[in-house]
Amino acid sequence: MTANILDGHAHAQILIDKIATELDRLPRAPGLAVVLVGCDPASQIYVQSKVRMAQRLGLRGEVERLADDASEADLLARIAALNAREDIDGILVQLPLPRHIDALRVMAAVDPAKDVDGLHALNAGRLFHGDDALVPCTPLGCLRLIKSIRPDLTGAHAVVIGSSNIVGKPMAALLLAEQATVTQVHIHTRDIERICRQADVLVSAVGKAGLVRGDWIKRDAIVIDVGTTRVAQADGGYAVRGDVSFDEAVEIASAITPVPRGVGPMTIACLMENTVKAAKARAARLQ
Repeated sequence: MTANILDGHAHAQILIDKIATELDRLPRAPGLAVVLVGCDPASQIYVQSKVRMAQRLGLRGEVERLADDASEADLLARIAALNAREDIDGILVQLPLPRHIDALRVMAAVDPAKDVDGLHALNAGRLFHGDDALVPCTPLGCLRLIKSIRPDLTGAHAVVIGSSNIVGKPMAALLLAEQATVTQVHIHTRDIERICRQADVLVSAVGKAGLVRGDWIKRDAIVIDVGTTRVAQADGGYAVRGDVSFDEAVEIASAITPVPRGVGPMTIACLMENTVKAAKARAARLQ
């Protein structure tokens, strides 16, 4: 028996269709601004995908581009201008940023009400307190995929590999809110393989290709692979690989996300959802 392959594009389309109906109820099309510093090829692809999806839905998507050597002050000034614009409902600063820029200071500068990436400390605090918040898009998409297989996570043992502010920590908080029992492991965790074998739901978000082997996985577990690593090929090209050894895991898990075409499309769909949510909240405040 092989696992159910969770097609991220198919699940994302369901969410996109739902968002499209909500747009009809808004007084104007929401605006999303993506801020890109530098010319990293991967970041440019991600930004193009996000803006293309926004425009496809009828949102007003735009890219604010800054040179790789732009100062932190320049970036903060650009964010301040976007915060003040009435036609912009969502702001996303594409990560990673150049080393000379403090990412935490930049995240803190985004208006929390427009923080559609869910990385502002205020939104993180709301999430951990169980309040309504703009939630980071990748863990939100992961949760949607998990619940498509197991809608009720009460009492399930979930193991999250990774403890980043972008995926690991908010993923654990979302699973706790679903009444799962959550274990978070990371680079310093001892006996990580044994812990992973106990997981009914296993989420890996570390960016190390092939880290999770088949014998780390409990029979019939749900496996969500967030990792994306470029692996060089003999022909000079590269392939994108996930954290999970897919060929091994697919024979053991009940459901698994592929890389690519797994979590990525859901991340973009959840970004659109957050942008519409932010626009609806701003419209309600102006009434």
